[in-house]
Amino acid sequence: MIDLSHAGSQIHCVTNFEDLISMPFNGEVNAICWTRKLTGDFSEIIKKVELSGNITTIEQDELRKLELSEQGQLAREILINDLNALEAYGASPILNVINHYDRDDSYPFFPTDVYSFHVDRSPIPTDTILCTYYGESSEILPNSQAIQKVLIPEIREELKKIYQGTEEGFESFLNEHFFDLHYQAKPDARPISLGLGNLWRLAVDHPGSQVLPCVHRAPKEKPGQSRLLLIC
Repeated sequence: MIDLSHAGSQIHCVTNFEDLISMPFNGEVNAICWTRKLTGDFSEIIKKVELSGNITTIEQDELRKLELSEQGQLAREILINDLNALEAYGASPILNVINHYDRDDSYPFFPTDVYSFHVDRSPIPTDTILCTYYGESSEILPNSQAIQKVLIPEIREELKKIYQGTEEGFESFLNEHFFDLHYQAKPDARPISLGLGNLWRLAVDHPGSQVLPCVHRAPKEKPGQSRLLLIC
């Protein structure tokens, strides 16, 4: 089970898919979790799929054709049910086997890859939905325990050296290069693991949003262990 004892009022837990997708974000709540304890061998799915590159997307047709044990079949049924439920809801879920994500070393003092705490942004109303079935799980950070990196004086000064433009255009520069999406954990911060099998819906920065976007990051993968992740 995931430990939500220090999550405050940011997370709301539900017990079914319908509540997960229909529960509105409001107040401090910007993460909704359908807590689940899943059965089946999800590692077998990873072993049977033909992997290519750092990230391999598993299509439903390929998933259905895999020769699996009884435990593997249970895992596959859960995956297919989740994919179908999200597609019926109108989402576009993707099932990935992740060895690792590409790292961003463009600015060593300010990486903008998914291993950095960040929020998602969209020009239209939407949410981020994700579930880790196997491997290390993603983390979220209560907004009160995070500070936007572009507000940290030392980092802001380094960014101005890169920018070298007019003061009026600096904020646009931060936005265009996604610097303003990234956050730094405060010294006393306690990241919350999203756990295995739980289906999460996270608030996104979009026009008209009534809540703060949810700060989250991808985990550092364990050597030799891939992740099985659904995201949309």
